[in-house]
Amino acid sequence: MVRLPLTPEEIARGERLGAILRRARGARTILDVAAAAEVSPETLRKIESGRVATPSFPTIAAIADALGLSLDEIWIEISAAASRARAS
Repeated sequence: MVRLPLTPEEIARGERLGAILRRARGARTILDVAAAAEVSPETLRKIESGRVATPSFPTIAAIADALGLSLDEIWIEISAAASRARAS
């Protein structure tokens, strides 16, 4: 399967998601959160850095649960940031 290049919007959305997760992780280590979410630390690191701009839904759901975030909170914050970016 050939994967199409990401659009600038997808890249920006991935960066916003990473920033949200980093902020929510706070002082917890990547290792602690990754273990709680049952994902590899490298996967979490890549998502937080924006290198994985389109992570799978189950992965994000598991990370959100480990961080005590609702998927609605994440979506609202990503959407608000996108709106602010378009307005500027």
